[in-house]
Amino acid sequence: MTPTNPLVNKTVLISGASVAGPALALWLHRYGFTATVVERAPELRTGGYKVDIRGTAVEVCRRMGVLDEIRADSTAMEGGSYVDAQGRTVGRMPAEIFGGRVEQDDEIMRGDLARILYERTRDDVEYLFGDSVAALHDDGDGVDVTFESGARRRFDLVVGADGLHSHTRRLVFGDERRYKRHLGAYISIFTAPNRLGLTRWETYHARPDKLISVYSAAGEAEQTAKNCFVFASPDELSYDHHDTERQKRLLADAFAGDDWEIPRLIADSADADDFSFDSIALIEMDRWSSGRVVLLGDAAHCSSPASGQGTGLALTGAYVLAGELAAARGDHRVAFEAYEREMRPGVELNQRFAAGFVREMTVSSRWKIALRMAMVRTLPRTPWKNLVAKKIRDDVQRAANAVPVKEYGWTHGPRECPRAIAVRPRS
Repeated sequence: MTPTNPLVNKTVLISGASVAGPALALWLHRYGFTATVVERAPELRTGGYKVDIRGTAVEVCRRMGVLDEIRADSTAMEGGSYVDAQGRTVGRMPAEIFGGRVEQDDEIMRGDLARILYERTRDDVEYLFGDSVAALHDDGDGVDVTFESGARRRFDLVVGADGLHSHTRRLVFGDERRYKRHLGAYISIFTAPNRLGLTRWETYHARPDKLISVYSAAGEAEQTAKNCFVFASPDELSYDHHDTERQKRLLADAFAGDDWEIPRLIADSADADDFSFDSIALIEMDRWSSGRVVLLGDAAHCSSPASGQGTGLALTGAYVLAGELAAARGDHRVAFEAYEREMRPGVELNQRFAAGFVREMTVSSRWKIALRMAMVRTLPRTPWKNLVAKKIRDDVQRAANAVPVKEYGWTHGPRECPRAIAVRPRS
C-alpha cells in the first residue's frame, strides 16, 4: 500500500553519472522524487574496467530490473593464468576461483553497466552533460546550486556521487586530504591492442612490488584488451589528476627496466584514450551528510579496487539511500541517518578487506612470488584444492554480503518494485 502522507524534499540533484548516480536516480523516480543528474563529461563515459556484481548487489540489480541485461553483457571470463618472465605459463585457474564468485554472481565492464543504467533512466530523469557544480549554498530550506555553465537552480537535496576525488565532498566537507587514506600502491588501466591474443582470459605477471594483468572480455573487439598495472608506492606521488601525460610518465618510470611484455604494454598507453591512473586509497569519513547534502558511493566511502566491492557498494548504497528517503517521506534528517546506519558496518568491513588485500597485489620479494607461483602450479593437482577455493570464496562473499537487503515495502506510481526475501550476510 502506498502511504498517504505526501513526499517532501522531492527535487534531488545528483552529481555524477557513472554507476551510483543513475542507480539512485532510478530508485528515486520509482519512489516519486524528481531527480536531475549532472555530469562533467560531455557524454556518458562508456570506458573502464571489469567490475563485479556479487552478493547483495545481485539482489539489488534484480529489483532494479537490470539483471538480465547485465547477464547479456557479462564479461564471460573463463579463467586466468600466471606467467613467468619468459612468458611461460606457471599455472591456470578457472574464473570462479579467481573471482570468488558463486551462484548468481557476475561480472560486467563498468561502461556497459553505466550504459544500462542510463538507458533505463534517461526517459524519466533529467541529465545535464558537460556541466558540473561550481558552488552550493544550503540555507536550511533548500540548496542553491551554481553550475560551471553559469546556470543557477534550487533543489531540495543534493547528492555527491562523483567518485574518489569528489568535487561535491570538497565543496561541503573540505580538502580531500582529510579523508583519503593511501594504501601504498597505484593502479593504472587502459585499452590497448590484444598483444597476447587473449579471448575471455586474463594473464598475470608478478614482480617484486608490482603486478601486471592483461585481459580480454566477451563483447570486446578481438584485437583489443585491457592492460592493468599495479605498483607499490608507500608515499603518495605528486601530480595533477587532470594531467594524463604526467601520469603516463609516472607509470613508465615505475616499470622502467622490467622485461617480459612490459615495455610493449606500457608503450600502448601513449595512444589510449581511456587511460586511468590513481592511488589505491580509501575515503574514511565520520559522517556522509551535512544538512541537505549527502555523499554516495566512492565519494562517501571509497573502498578502492583492492576490495573488488566499489561497484557493489555503490549499487547497494543507492538502493538504501533512496529507500530511506522514501520511508521517511523525504525527511532528509531521518533518511540520511538511517542510510549511514544501514551501510556503515558493511562499508567498514570492505575497507578492512581492501587494506589487507592490497599487500597481496604487490608482493614484496622474489621468494614470496616464487612461493605463490609454486602454489598456483600445484594447486589443481592437490587434494585440498577445494578447501583453498572455498576459503577464497568465503572471504569474498563475506564482504559482498556485508550489507543486507532491507525491505522498504512500497513504491510510488505505476511501476511496482518487485519484493524479494531479504539477503542476509553470510557467516
